[in-house]
Amino acid sequence: MEQQAPSYEGRAFTRPEEDLYDQGLGFDLGTMVRRRQLLRVFGLGAAAIGLTAACDSGGDGGTPSAGASSSGATSTTGEIPDETAGPYPGDGSNGPNVLTTSGVVRSDIRSSFGTASGTAAGVPMTLELSIVDLAKGAGTPFAGVAVYVWHCDREGRYSLYSEGVTDQNYLRGVQIADAQGKVKFTSVFPACYSGRWPHIHFEVYPDQASIADASKAIATSQVALPKDVCDKVYATTGYSASVQNLSQVTLQNDNVFGNDGGALQLGTVTGDVTAGYAVSLTAKVDTTTTPTGGGAPPGGGDGAPSGAPPGGGPGGSGGPGGPRPSGPPPSR
Repeated sequence: MEQQAPSYEGRAFTRPEEDLYDQGLGFDLGTMVRRRQLLRVFGLGAAAIGLTAACDSGGDGGTPSAGASSSGATSTTGEIPDETAGPYPGDGSNGPNVLTTSGVVRSDIRSSFGTASGTAAGVPMTLELSIVDLAKGAGTPFAGVAVYVWHCDREGRYSLYSEGVTDQNYLRGVQIADAQGKVKFTSVFPACYSGRWPHIHFEVYPDQASIADASKAIATSQVALPKDVCDKVYATTGYSASVQNLSQVTLQNDNVFGNDGGALQLGTVTGDVTAGYAVSLTAKVDTTTTPTGGGAPPGGGDGAPSGAPPGGGPGGSGGPGGPRPSGPPPSR
């Protein structure tokens, strides 16, 4: 009787005389592809692919070779993760509501508006978000939604909340998505402050009329910024405090991005410190699911390491910083 050739998971060995782990790279890759296909059948494919993308990119989007001008995520599979808006949203859920101020719908958010007149300094940055309507199909642009963006300044301070800028509302603004579901903002590159990976907050609302009520947001999330770009920016004037802060946190241990290394939230970035950087991200929103993010974190915190942002940003009593909820230090 002829002896059956050795196999694994229904696939014949390419080297019958060798053990399973000596079948070569081609056999191993075939096994990985088959497992991914099986995961998709059981509804787990998106999560598995997202995690694989994070691992393949080194967890922080990868570091391009010297002289490269772009960096960022390679996967946009699945709905954008819901995240807390943090304790400094300025959307009325935790104190001031900038979204009811005339002039908040704007593309250039570097300067304050209304009765405020300050301007945020820093390395120039544009942010383009492409909003996708998953309820209508995987690639359907979510035209007409209102996207509110906010982030800290070069010193790690949040306007409306932090000491020295409570009378400012810069680095906050709304854009209405065009027919391609795109919004674009002109801003400055944010700092890295203690306990958090460098990030940009955003909320998506059904339309412009809904922005006055934070409870109507259909998605709340954050954009993570690649480490290699942050290193270059933080080597420039005004960002020195961010260097040490960035060295103490990773995408893997950040309390917001750490569950998957920011696989679906890591922006793609091109440019340089002289001309500025262009950050882009595709955010897929599913209106058939119940939003779980947004609002101020319970008790003023959401499990972040303690510590004030550089330059005297949001902080607790007895230290620099503007008003904030009581309780443990927040993640911001």
